[in-house]
Amino acid sequence: MTTITDNEILHLILQAGEQNKGYRLLVSKYKEKLYWHIRRMVNDHEDADDVLQNTFIKVIKNLSQFQQQAALYTWLYRIATNECLNFLKNKKNINQESIENTAVFYMRAQDETDGDLVLNKLNEAISLLPEKQKLVFNLRYYDEMSYQDIADITDTSVGALKASYHHAAKKIEDHIKSSL
Repeated sequence: MTTITDNEILHLILQAGEQNKGYRLLVSKYKEKLYWHIRRMVNDHEDADDVLQNTFIKVIKNLSQFQQQAALYTWLYRIATNECLNFLKNKKNINQESIENTAVFYMRAQDETDGDLVLNKLNEAISLLPEKQKLVFNLRYYDEMSYQDIADITDTSVGALKASYHHAAKKIEDHIKSSL
């Protein structure tokens, strides 16, 4: 099967009678990548599904405003990121949930292998980062994006992103070392 390009998807969406096909292809191509990006930000499957749905609704409503100055995927990630940040701002009891997650983590860690323990420590450390550092770390580490693509998504300078990633990595390293 041939992979359809973003330009071909956009062409279908703009073509009379082909919008639904174009939207289906857009969702099919990006739903999994965006889901995992969102999931790493909000941590919960149901919340990630809700934010993903809101992201695609916003994309469909605003696609006519997409000016193709950046890559389509960076525009999609920017919308998903903004939806995540809005969701997290509006979510209540964040601190209480964080405390509960930490307690559950320690109870589970006693029964897991060392590899699982380290992975859980990594996830715990990431969850403790400030939102901007968490976002930058996830995009760079998990999605392997270039700093320029992250800059396009977050509207932040490359230098500031490099500093943010460095600080996030250092905090994660310190947290893992102190808790093992």
